[in-house]
Amino acid sequence: MNKNNQPLRLQLDLYRSYIPISYEEMEVGFCTPEFASKIVETFNEHEQLIEDNDALHKAFKLVCLDLIKKSGGNPKEVNKLHNLMKQYMEKAKRPEHGSRAIVYLLRERKEQLGISNREFIRFCYSYKLPPKELKDIFSGKEVNDQHLKCISRILGKSIEDLIEIRDGFSHSEINMLARILGTSNEELNQLFHN
Repeated sequence: MNKNNQPLRLQLDLYRSYIPISYEEMEVGFCTPEFASKIVETFNEHEQLIEDNDALHKAFKLVCLDLIKKSGGNPKEVNKLHNLMKQYMEKAKRPEHGSRAIVYLLRERKEQLGISNREFIRFCYSYKLPPKELKDIFSGKEVNDQHLKCISRILGKSIEDLIEIRDGFSHSEINMLARILGTSNEELNQLFHN
């Protein structure tokens, strides 16, 4: 459907060649060879990411097993560490929302400027964010609206963008909420963004 809720018409150029697209042994559409190569490239990248993710997960499990053995623990305990491994994996990911996401943006800004920690503290203070409050933010305390005014100038982002980052939901939180409510992620996203 287009913007006016009218059905889209199939448009074919008689002078171009088209390749059928199959999914699970069913033809689902046609596209030009250029788009077909992009689709194949995207799927290959996706498969490689899945393989890399599996390899990292196995490596992480092996590290845990080695640490248990070296500390004199029982190697069978490695399976009990599965939840702990998930927690570490979540911590290692770039946070999408919350105060941690704001801290990540501040760290990125410091790296962009190429300055030391001391210089960054002075830089933030020049935008009216006192060193004590900056330290509190980096130690995990909540970022309040007053902080956002200063941080928006430091980062060069609007206060509204920062509020959305601070107050939004992460994908895992949306997934959990969708399961609890018996709805889809898309429906929840529409609810929160309307």
